[in-house]
Amino acid sequence: MREWVRKIVHALEAGTPAELVAVTEASGSTPRGAGALMAVFPGGRALGTIGGGSVEYEAQRLAAELLERGSCALRSFRFVQGDAASLGMVCGGDVTVRFQHLPAGDARIIAVLRDLMEASAGDLDTWLVLNIREDAAVMGTADRNGPRHLETPPEDLPALLQNRPALCGGWLAVPMVRAGRVYIFGGGHVSRALVPAIAAVGFRPVVYDDRPEFAAPALFPQAEAVLTGDFKDIGRQIVLTADDYVVVMTRGHQADYEVLEQTLRSGVKYLGCIGSRRKLALCEERLLAAGFTAEEYARVHAPIGLPIGAETPEEIAVSVTAQLIAVRAGLPGV
Repeated sequence: MREWVRKIVHALEAGTPAELVAVTEASGSTPRGAGALMAVFPGGRALGTIGGGSVEYEAQRLAAELLERGSCALRSFRFVQGDAASLGMVCGGDVTVRFQHLPAGDARIIAVLRDLMEASAGDLDTWLVLNIREDAAVMGTADRNGPRHLETPPEDLPALLQNRPALCGGWLAVPMVRAGRVYIFGGGHVSRALVPAIAAVGFRPVVYDDRPEFAAPALFPQAEAVLTGDFKDIGRQIVLTADDYVVVMTRGHQADYEVLEQTLRSGVKYLGCIGSRRKLALCEERLLAAGFTAEEYARVHAPIGLPIGAETPEEIAVSVTAQLIAVRAGLPGV
């Protein structure tokens, strides 16, 4: 998301306007839900997607018209199977889309977007907040401490700051920065597949290994940081919070045990460990013998990932990424 925002800022500063396209509401079987974002530039170039297909095509066409006029708009698209007035989609549903004009060189808009870029380097949940009333062109940011860049903020801001995009009182809030990092212990083949997968969906990976050749930044270009240290003393470089995720995939059960021993009572949002059921059973046995309870060990997702029959490093990365997404979304039973 940071790169998406950076490209919009670069265009605005270079004298190119844009139309920010945001799905505000969606019902039925629609390609994307509320909060999907896309930026459209003169000539039809687009960044991001609101789901593709006919809805996106119509949105891009309307965005081009609004760009010429420098206007904002709120439009609804209905697509019902067999309806001649629909957009030709097989599935049925309704989508409401906000078109927010971003004038070239607009210092206020650029400040909002730069705020999001800076927030991505911090550790606070941060939202993009849009006034979706058709005659308004108001946007800002917000975190748990309050709104920024908004002269008249939403009356019920807490109702907007949810884990998922939220609509309330003519305002749309889209989560743009998520607090917490994914600490991946072990820099092997699965980690190399996992880092780009989770980075692509908004997680901030940090890789830790005790072998310098496996903790090389060049191996993990999408990682926020790559650390080298002793698995027995991860606290020397890492301070875990309740917003963090821990993924244990070291080269052996001894290192797995050392990391689990230090993280099991850390209160992190997610703790998962890779390995065969036999290896995991040995780890559990040692942890119970060391004084941890069965209830504490039950917090560990082991084997790690959703059960999709994954075997290759890339398949395992998909299963772990899916599990992390489900935990971030707060889905029950994950």
